[in-house]
Amino acid sequence: MNSPPPFHFAIARVVDAPRDVVWKAWTDANALVQWWSPKGFKTRFAKVDLRPGGLFHYGLESPQGQRFCGRFIYREIVPPEKLVFVLSFADENADVIRNIYNEAWPLEILHTLILTEEGGKTRISVQSVPIDARPEEVAAFEAGAPSMQAGYSGTFENLETYLAKQKA
Repeated sequence: MNSPPPFHFAIARVVDAPRDVVWKAWTDANALVQWWSPKGFKTRFAKVDLRPGGLFHYGLESPQGQRFCGRFIYREIVPPEKLVFVLSFADENADVIRNIYNEAWPLEILHTLILTEEGGKTRISVQSVPIDARPEEVAAFEAGAPSMQAGYSGTFENLETYLAKQKA
């Protein structure tokens, strides 16, 4: 008997910018610090070491002033079309920590980002799946899908604002 495939989260957005510009927005620390956060949050810092095994470490601040960090560990980099990375909450030293909002959240989530050129615009597709998660962590991840949808939607809005400024 086959077990069901693991739950994964997926979201996509088409942005009005060429793929190479969108790629740079996702891979350059100076760009990421300007847009990589949920709507209303502030990105305090962004450090990028863009190579397999490299680290993107960032700090965020909520509208209420709560500070926290996250990190990507890059697994696969195929410019300008694909990034595969493990996303985790982190401390100021980039060490993995539990989600500050949900203790049951998986420690590591594998993300696959695909950028596809569509007539001068770019389709951004993101898929996420927990790594080595316990059943309660998978359940928390599944239950968190609406929150992830809202978070990514706001982050994509920030990206669109950033990209529009690049055209000006």
